[in-house]
Amino acid sequence: MRAMDPDPSRLHLDLIEACPAWGAAIPEIGALCRATASAALAAAADPGEHELSVLLADDAEIRALNRAWRGKDQPTNVLSFPAGAPTVNGAPRLLGDVALAYETVAREAAEQGKSLADHFRHLLVHGVLHLLGHDHEEEEAAERMEGLERKILAGLGIADPYREAAHG
Repeated sequence: MRAMDPDPSRLHLDLIEACPAWGAAIPEIGALCRATASAALAAAADPGEHELSVLLADDAEIRALNRAWRGKDQPTNVLSFPAGAPTVNGAPRLLGDVALAYETVAREAAEQGKSLADHFRHLLVHGVLHLLGHDHEEEEAAERMEGLERKILAGLGIADPYREAAHG
């Protein structure tokens, strides 16, 4: 099995579709979530079983979360909430939660000339990498994180989102 073809049974995914627009716009959203998160975990070389929650919300819900947890009273495309829980032998590693805002993600995809599914998958990869401890606060860390995102997305057949953003 290649690194980009992870065993999806090793991921315990709790998908919460709070905003029905997600499923209407991307009918295969559950399968895309699982495949995308599994690919991110495999490429990040984080072995073992994992547990992850993904909240597919609207702008209002993400705005409330962003205000409560980050002190920013505005919606954003993706939020990550690392669990920070210790790993218990034999149990899946609890990664945390990733939350995405439908209206913001859809608007960004349209503005950038990308499909909603591809932009969603990029942001989910980004969120999962944050749960694994990656960040983009400093230039060197941002370059490492973006490089890993590019690698994961290429393995999923998705064009480099940073190149397109620079030219789009």
